Amino acid sequence: MKRWIGAWSLVIAMIVGWIACTSSGSDPVRVSPPQPDDVIDQELMIALAQAKNFHHKAKVYMSDGKPLDAIASVRQILSLRFPANAPEADDVRLDARALLAKYLLAQNQVDEAMRTVEEGLAQTSRQSFFVANLHTVKGEIHEARADQAVRDGEKPRADAERHAAIDAYDRSIQINKVLQERLMMERQ
Repeated sequence: MKRWIGAWSLVIAMIVGWIACTSSGSDPVRVSPPQPDDVIDQELMIALAQAKNFHHKAKVYMSDGKPLDAIASVRQILSLRFPANAPEADDVRLDARALLAKYLLAQNQVDEAMRTVEEGLAQTSRQSFFVANLHTVKGEIHEARADQAVRDGEKPRADAERHAAIDAYDRSIQINKVLQERLMMERQ
């Protein structure tokens, strides 16, 4: 996630720098009028910047011991408006769902965490690292359910949850393997 935020931070910084350079009254450089695609890019950059800030707020809230505020901050990412058909929107939302599910799981809101993951998986339109990550979080939730089943003395349920965790991890591994192979083919 740090790489993703870092990459978008660089893009945002470049755009802000470009805007600052081209909007200065003392700069004699002529700037062509905005193109329709420029507006979409600007909308996308704004939405990505907002998502980044909500992530940062959530991190600060968690470090302050305010998990409910962190959860609320991450939920705000899910309501951000992105340009239509921006694949980055899916990635941001999937990433937010994974983080939200982890925060919910930490608050022992296991069913809500699973619902968050399942909703994200139901809305996916393409395979990505972020989809694979949701499957990993799903596996973590199944593990938590298995641990609870053990504490409740329900061995068959614990076994079923462990197997579901393995299935979720295998799905994540499979997606990442396909993505890795595709990247290697593109490099050749």
